[in-house]
Amino acid sequence: MSSMANGQLYQVISRICEDLSSGECRRLLYLCGSQDTDSSGSDHVREVLTSWLSRGQVDQLYLVELLFRLRRFDLLKKVFHVSKQEVEGILGQNRALSEYRVLMSDVSEDMGTEDLESLKFLLSGSLSRERLTRVKSFLDVIDDLEKLDRVSSERVELIEQCLRDISRVDLARKVKRYLTSVGTPQHRAVVMPHLAQQQWIRTPSNPMPTASSVSCHSRQEQSTQNTTENENIAEPERKRLFYQSPVDVYRLQSDPRGECLIIDCVGSDGDMLEEMFNGLQFKVTLVKWPSVEDTLSLLRQAAQPRENQEVDAFACCIISRGTATDLLATDSHRLGVRLDTVRRLFTPDYCPRLAGKPKLFFIQTYSVSGSQGCSSRPTGHPPHREEDLETDGYEEPLSVETVPADADVFWSHCWTDEGQLEEKDHRSVYLQALREAVLTGQRRRTHLVDVHTEMNGVIFDHNRRNPGARYNINLRHTLRKNLYML
Repeated sequence: MSSMANGQLYQVISRICEDLSSGECRRLLYLCGSQDTDSSGSDHVREVLTSWLSRGQVDQLYLVELLFRLRRFDLLKKVFHVSKQEVEGILGQNRALSEYRVLMSDVSEDMGTEDLESLKFLLSGSLSRERLTRVKSFLDVIDDLEKLDRVSSERVELIEQCLRDISRVDLARKVKRYLTSVGTPQHRAVVMPHLAQQQWIRTPSNPMPTASSVSCHSRQEQSTQNTTENENIAEPERKRLFYQSPVDVYRLQSDPRGECLIIDCVGSDGDMLEEMFNGLQFKVTLVKWPSVEDTLSLLRQAAQPRENQEVDAFACCIISRGTATDLLATDSHRLGVRLDTVRRLFTPDYCPRLAGKPKLFFIQTYSVSGSQGCSSRPTGHPPHREEDLETDGYEEPLSVETVPADADVFWSHCWTDEGQLEEKDHRSVYLQALREAVLTGQRRRTHLVDVHTEMNGVIFDHNRRNPGARYNINLRHTLRKNLYML
């Protein structure tokens, strides 16, 4: 018999699926380009492969390459009676699987649990908390980034940078090698194998072909492959290769390009932020040591209409002691300006002049210690009325740090213990990292979300070296376009 009949292949598929772990099933589905990866058990893999076999999309060589890429050389020997070296000679350049998917699968296999958690931390600004809680493997991360059009077979720079940030330089180099070779014939999407190629697989009555015979057979089918290539590319690869929707960019061309309000309630880093935003051609207002009432007044003034002054962006930087819900400014009580109030003041309902324009918030809070309640204040301190601290028209309390329903908001909030303020010449690691990342991103023309991802890497490295002085970051954004701080 020169090749396995379909009946035999159905049995082979069942045998293979029985020996695969859940992780291997997940990788196999990704390698195949299957869009249904929520279910990755052996039964689901069997269903997918048998369905493709019935439609003529799977043959012996395809199954051999899948096992080869999964590094299941034991199954290659047991099921198809071929060795790793023999498969390498057979496949040559005639490979059905996307090199990009092979690369991502290999990275996933080589990534440990600690590496994955570090990667999730770095991408907390790019992926929602709901998505991150569902992540069980590196391939889950890649799937989510592909859906957001942040990563594709031709765009892997973000993955390379993240791998370097978590100190997996070995994996970053693999991605770099792939990146430099994108566009060469061996790294383009390849057609699904033809059924005629089944004769290449050795059965008890069909010996393994030599490399020269494979090459000859490949040349005979080359013209046929060229005419059918577009029809046989796996659907996810087809979308990335032949359809790229343009990405809009926020306009930053006004003079000045934007307004920036800096409120420094602790006396550190405000001057540095002022210099940074001046360099970005923003009109900067820096106020130091304001009280709660002053802080609220400054925010309300910034949200008011401006005569004869149109800007393309707004930035707000706040450095303050605080609680989980409030900014305490320079006051010692536990009721201050609510974080949600800060955001709501700049929604289109209350600040129509910034509608459709990017609104950036960078907030560094130093968490106060002690269990003093919100209603407890030092003797003689005047109480604050709730209506003084809330935006008019909103009565119901909102949860802290929820994803804004309004578009065009970039909300980056970092908090650490207030004890760090007692250090001599203290400077916020978060704000220092922000400055370096923004200025580097300006030179490289890097999208602001990617700038924040690079900044996460600096914070992650600091936390690893200084576990007693941790910084925590929460990034939420509803940007509808790319934003470059040029």
